[in-house]
Amino acid sequence: MSDSLVIIPTFNEKENVERMIRKVFSLSIPFHLLIVDDGSPDGTADIVKKLMQEFSGRLFIEERKGKLGLGTAYIHGFKWALQKKYDYIFEMDCDFSHNPYDLIRLREAAVNVADVAIGSRYVKGGKIENWPKGRVLMSYFASVYVRMILFVPIRDTTAGFKCYKRKVLERINFDEIKFVGYAFQIEMKYTAYKLGFKIVEVPITFIDRIEGASKMSKGIFKEAFWGVLQMRLKKIK
Repeated sequence: MSDSLVIIPTFNEKENVERMIRKVFSLSIPFHLLIVDDGSPDGTADIVKKLMQEFSGRLFIEERKGKLGLGTAYIHGFKWALQKKYDYIFEMDCDFSHNPYDLIRLREAAVNVADVAIGSRYVKGGKIENWPKGRVLMSYFASVYVRMILFVPIRDTTAGFKCYKRKVLERINFDEIKFVGYAFQIEMKYTAYKLGFKIVEVPITFIDRIEGASKMSKGIFKEAFWGVLQMRLKKIK
């Protein structure tokens, strides 16, 4: 039984999912992997289920009907992880924008010092590759905006590559997490910070996806902009 579970939400990731699964299972730490698939019409779930025969007891899938949002996919995975008693629970994208090898570094940070370890693009040593300059600036200033409104000492507030200790997710009331897109990542960090947990940023290189289509949209950015203002008024206990 592994103490570490990687949660990867998927929607139409047939080009990436098998390669990602094999890469995670090639690492020196015996991670387990949960795919939360939102009814991908391209056959992503079928690829995962076929691989489950090869990686029995390590690879799992939860299938949901319809595209229900990133935040609800992760919360579904968090509840599953807590029920299965994992100690370290990871968020990760399927498109290789997050380097699987960095899972080991995030886990080391969580084991040694952090309650939440964030794979950060905006601390010393972190960087972004293959993004257009406009998107880099938008992402960077989005984090600046979040810090200004929420007063959180986190450089990469929108990062989606993280490791939570079990005790953090046990304290968070998932029914109070209201956002499902880009703002979900901000809300989870802000909630953990307000609850007094230690957050550490680990520098990573973020690489834009090569295969498959981006899930980013104007609606996601709009949710984040207004959502941060709503979070500022939210009482967390």
